[in-house]
Amino acid sequence: MNKKKVIYLTDLLLVPLFILTIYTGFELHITGHGSNHEVWHSWAVFHTIVGFMFSTFGIVHIITHWGWYKSLKSRGVRKKSKPVLVLSLILIFITVTGVWLLVGIEGSNTPMGVFHYITGLVMSVLGIFHVLKRRRFYTKKQVHPFKQVRE
Repeated sequence: MNKKKVIYLTDLLLVPLFILTIYTGFELHITGHGSNHEVWHSWAVFHTIVGFMFSTFGIVHIITHWGWYKSLKSRGVRKKSKPVLVLSLILIFITVTGVWLLVGIEGSNTPMGVFHYITGLVMSVLGIFHVLKRRRFYTKKQVHPFKQVRE
């Protein structure tokens, strides 16, 4: 599979995974205030699976755009690149804190759990702006990377 196809599929998969991660995170937070542990546990499992998938494709997304990250070394960090760098760092924080919570070093109502939740909220807002800024990718008529163009 060529790089354009990988980027296209990755970006296409990231949007629903992002939405599901946000949704399951909210559900997890809401059910955490209730008394039914089984419901909370189900949301925790779903959030973990979706979050793992989102993080995996997020890493693939970063790898496929690695040239942009490398160019920051020569061009420097400019106004437009700051939000993307912050979003990338937040992805790292969320992944690390999520694994931290998953392996049971600390639980959901600990400072690390609260940090994961707040960082998730920040990533949700920045991620929505990131997707909206690139909405033309999803809405414009473009050559589908899997269709063969005949001459």
